[in-house]
This record gives sequence, structure tokens and C-alpha cells, in this order.
Amino acid sequence: MKRRMMGDAALVAMAAGLLMSGAGVDVARAAAVSKDAAVHIPGAAVTRRLSPSQYEATIRDVFGPTVTLGGRFEPEVRRDGLLAIGQGYVSVTSTGMQQYEAMSRAIAAQVIDERHRDIVIPCKPADAKTADDACAAMFLGKVGRALYGRPLTKDELGTQVVASNMAAKELKDFYQGMWLSLASMLASPEFLFREEKLKAKADKNGWYDLEPYAKASKLSFFLWNARPDAQLLTATEKGELDNARGLKKQVDRLMASPRFEEGLRAFFTDMYGLDELDTMTKDAVIYPKFDSRIAADAKEQTLRTVMNVVLEQNGDYRDIFVTPKTYLTRRLGAIYGVPIVNDAANGAPEQWQAYEFAKDDPRVGIVSHMSFLALHSPPGRSSPTLRGKALREVMMCQKVPAPPAAVEFKIVQDTSNPDYKTARARLTVHATNPVCAGCHKIIDPLGLALENFDGTGAYRLTENGVPIDTSGALNGVSFNNAAGLGKAMHDSPATADCVLNRLVSYGLGRLPAKGETEWVKALGKGFADDGYRVRDLVRAIATDPAFYKASGPSVPAEAKPEKSQAAN
Repeated sequence: MKRRMMGDAALVAMAAGLLMSGAGVDVARAAAVSKDAAVHIPGAAVTRRLSPSQYEATIRDVFGPTVTLGGRFEPEVRRDGLLAIGQGYVSVTSTGMQQYEAMSRAIAAQVIDERHRDIVIPCKPADAKTADDACAAMFLGKVGRALYGRPLTKDELGTQVVASNMAAKELKDFYQGMWLSLASMLASPEFLFREEKLKAKADKNGWYDLEPYAKASKLSFFLWNARPDAQLLTATEKGELDNARGLKKQVDRLMASPRFEEGLRAFFTDMYGLDELDTMTKDAVIYPKFDSRIAADAKEQTLRTVMNVVLEQNGDYRDIFVTPKTYLTRRLGAIYGVPIVNDAANGAPEQWQAYEFAKDDPRVGIVSHMSFLALHSPPGRSSPTLRGKALREVMMCQKVPAPPAAVEFKIVQDTSNPDYKTARARLTVHATNPVCAGCHKIIDPLGLALENFDGTGAYRLTENGVPIDTSGALNGVSFNNAAGLGKAMHDSPATADCVLNRLVSYGLGRLPAKGETEWVKALGKGFADDGYRVRDLVRAIATDPAFYKASGPSVPAEAKPEKSQAAN
């Protein structure tokens, strides 16, 4: 079968051309706002490229876990603090399209092979050596609904069946016809992008509701980081999402599923930038214990800790900064100085164990985790500036200006300077530069509180033989160590406001518009009244009609990645 399948790329291109010929959306622009319009004025709808995790989840859901991707993805773009927003500012380059096409062919080849075809394809052709339009239509209609998150239109399905018919007759193989059409669907914009299609008619204020399948898609990606499942699509077809009761029923169902944790993990991975741990490196001479496996463990430790607080305990989000409870593997224990015994057989996966640090231990909360400490440090040392900047920008959503281009970092980076042996001493000299003083004043006191932890998070009391001073202050609240910093972070209103705004932006795929300010404030009040429980906040957003409104269709914008962190 493979002898002809992979060699006929022209047939895939032909099918893709047929599919693209009828593409296009004609949506009316929003009408002018009436004088009696509600305070809520929504922003534009957003079209987003699937993230790698969303692409992988869809393939797994539709074809099963044994189908592999066989390719790689283009880099994602972080914008306004989130990759989820960057997805609305990227298209697909020619190189990226080649990668998608290669993956689509590899995936389709596995789906129709003898190992998978009888499981995935719900019918058998009358003659496997030629076309069978009825069986093709059954399979392509079923798989298209799952891949696109909506039923294929009559024209879309007809085009796919014609393409598979032509290929099957040309190649004398029904399954190669299926391969052709499936590969073209997997490389199509309808699959690779999430378009928020709007209803044709605006409401009395000139705003648009998302059309039902777009509404289902927005809900599912928000809660599960995946396309709608069969139950949600069926509910959509029955019109259940058009009323508050039906919407709440589906929200409750999705949030009761184990897959809700996958959705929350995707959000916090994005918010905290934990994806960057996948490619982070350290100086092997200085940090011989660090490798890709321990970086993966560090990422998982933080996610498990956060999930315990916000999901399993349904607790106060701010407790992530003060909780002594976490989860460790033996590898992490070696960094943290904690004896973790792994009694699994040799070659077995690393075991996770619940662990609680002592009351007087300075390692409290997620900012004392290796994931945060190592991620916001250069390869060969710690960095109070990078850590303080991350606390401001990642955890409190406060923008810190990038350093001027001509600033000299030589003193800060020279850890062997005999005159300035600690990071605090080096930064004190560096900050005498008036150009640097303003930013360092707001970020260094936070980062210096974490200087008892080296570039991988291992604990230390001295640097170059000199005791480390970890005192500092946040918003007038003084502290002496990382535990005190965690308490100050817990009590700062900025931390709760940050997760609120990030979660709203994550769901919308953009920053809230000016007209959505009051809506976000109302969500924030409910968040505080409910004890800062993320689960309740997610439900409030997902069941609110405002979440599914738009002022008009999305307008393409140029993708501009965010500037890198300060060099010191």
C-alpha cells in the first residue's frame, strides 16, 4: 500500500485545492451602539491557530492514542503574557505548511493501515480495489465532524467524496482514497484554525452571538483545551447551548470530567510559561544534576501542587504561594535535599510522593519550586533581577520595561568579582546607574528574597563565602526570606487580579476590550466573594453569555513576539 500512497503528493494538493475553492466567510459588521446599550461592549471575535497540545489532543481523541504525529510544529508566539493570545496573531508559514502536510500524510497513513482501519473506519467497502462512495461518505462525515468540531456541509462532504473516489479509482485502492481525503482534511484551515463564526444577525445593541458550533468550540477549548466531544456536539445540534439551562448543564458535565484537569493544566502551563522548561538548559559543569528529565519533573511538580490547591481542595488560589505541600520525585529530592525513596522496580517510571515541608523551612509555595527558580535564571547562575521581573510580570501581571540597549551588565554577571561577592552587592553597584535604578527598585527586592536558592533551586546560605541577605519588601510589607515573600504575594491584591485577567484573556484569546472592563470587575468581585476559588471563576466565565459575544469578526494582525527578559 505504501508503495503508491506517499508518492502521489499531487493528489493531496488537488484535494486541498478543491476544498479551498469554496472557502470564505461573509459576516456582517456590527451595527452602531444604541444609546440604551448595556455597559458590556464586547471585543472582536478571534481566529486562532491550534496549539501543539490542542492538535495532539484532537488526533488522540479522534484516532486513538496509538496514532503518532510524525512531525514537529512551528514555534508559538507569546503575546500579552499568553501563548493563547499569540495564537490569534500567527498564520502558517510555507515551511510550517510543509510540516503540517507531512504530519497529515503520516497520520492518515496510520489511520488506514491494517492495524487501525477496522477500528476507526465504521464500514467496509464493497470492493477494496475501487471507490465506494457510501462508505467514504460515512467515514469522512464522521471524522470530519470530530476534526472540525461541526458537521461538514453538503458541499464539503461532496468534495471530499469526489476526491477519494478519484484517488481510489486511479490507485485501485479504496483505502488510499480515504488516505487522500483524510490527509487533505488534516492540512486544511478548517482543522488547523479555530474560527469564531458569528450569527448573521446582530442583537439590538449591534453585538453578535457566536454561532452554535463556534460557541461549543470556545467552551470546550476553554474547559478541556480540546475540540468538542460527541455529547457536546449533539447538545449543540439540539439547540441546548442557546439557553442558560442547557449551557449550564454542559458546563457542569465538562467540569465534572477528568479532562477538566487537562484544561486547567494547559492554562497554568501557559500563564506560568512552564512550556519553556521543555527546552531549558543549564551549565553542566556548574549544575551536573540538571537534565531534561529533572526539568520535566520540575514542571510536573508545580502543576501537581497547583492542581491540589485549586482543583482537588477547591481552595483559595493565593494559597499556591504559601502552601508547604507539594509532590516530589527522587530526582527533585536530590536538588531539594530531601530523601525520597523510590521502591519501584529498576526501569520503572519515577514515582511521585506527596511531601510537606516543615513549618520553619524557607521552601514554601510555588515560587520556591525548581520550575520557577531555574526557569528564571541564566544557565550558570541565579538572577534576582530575572526572578523579580517574573514575579511582577508572570504572577502579578505588572509590566516591567525592558532594559536600555546600551546598559552594561558586566558587574552583575561577574560572580567571581572579589569586591562584590553576592548578587545583592553586585546589583547595588549596578543600580547606581540612574537609567537602571527605577526598574531594579521594583524587581530586585523580590528576587533577592530567593537568593538562598541557586540557579537550579538548590538551597544555600552563602555565596562566595559571604552570608546571603534575603530581606526585602513588597508594597510596604517587609520580609526576610522566601517564605515571607510568599506570604506577601498571597496577600497582594495583584496576584488574584492577575489570575483573573489571565484566565479571561486565555478564554477570549485576547485582552479584554475597554467595553468589557465592568464585566471583568464583576467577575473579580465574584471571585473574591467566593474565596478566590478558580473552579468557581471558571464556571462563572463559561456560563456567562458575555463570554460568547463579539463586536464583529476578527481582524488579522501582525504577530510580534514579546521581548526577551532582561539580560541580568
